[in-house]
Amino acid sequence: MLEVKDLTLKYGASQILHGVSLVARPGAVTAVMGTNGVGKTSLLRAIAGRHPYAGGSITLDGQVLDHPSAAQAAKAGIAYVPQGREIFPLLSVTENLQTGFACLPRAERQVPARIYELFPVLKQMKDRRGGDLSGGQQQQLAIARALIMRPRVLLLDEPTEGIQPNIIKQIGKVIELLREEGEIAVVLVEQYFDFAHDLADHFCVLNRGEVVLSRAAQDVTRAEILERVSI
Repeated sequence: MLEVKDLTLKYGASQILHGVSLVARPGAVTAVMGTNGVGKTSLLRAIAGRHPYAGGSITLDGQVLDHPSAAQAAKAGIAYVPQGREIFPLLSVTENLQTGFACLPRAERQVPARIYELFPVLKQMKDRRGGDLSGGQQQQLAIARALIMRPRVLLLDEPTEGIQPNIIKQIGKVIELLREEGEIAVVLVEQYFDFAHDLADHFCVLNRGEVVLSRAAQDVTRAEILERVSI
């Protein structure tokens, strides 16, 4: 289980997160929602060790991660799929996947067949350069690269942004499968409300860097979520 407690984060003199708390459990999807600029990406970057946080704590399976670097967070089991995908455009699909090996013991440094079962297009294009893939194919590659790490927590930042509907549907099925397997806690930042609503087990809505709603999906209505998101 991932537990974020009273997290604060600053960019220079500007405070972006104000005491944000969040819990993500294996086999569940926690959807972090809110309008642009409320701190959603900053929250994921802090959890992933991509930006230092000022206060609060991040705990994974009872172990406190004390202001981890990106490498330390990854080794602890936190995989991050950033907004914009950040694949390596000049590396092949296979080489992009192999960059996920860094956190694994040498004996486990191979691309599992399961990755190609989840994302068949990557097997077809494994020798093609990442930069030659479509936006949707690059997003599948970015998620697959994260799964190569055998993570305990998967952070997804706007996975549907700029993606064609058929691939959005496929990504949704992959997230559903990960939830059903019950081994990975998924934290999903998403602007596409219907996509998030259909997948989420828990909602965490941010406004101006603060949590304004945190509730299990069965305990909150669609209208309540939309009302909080639009504040």
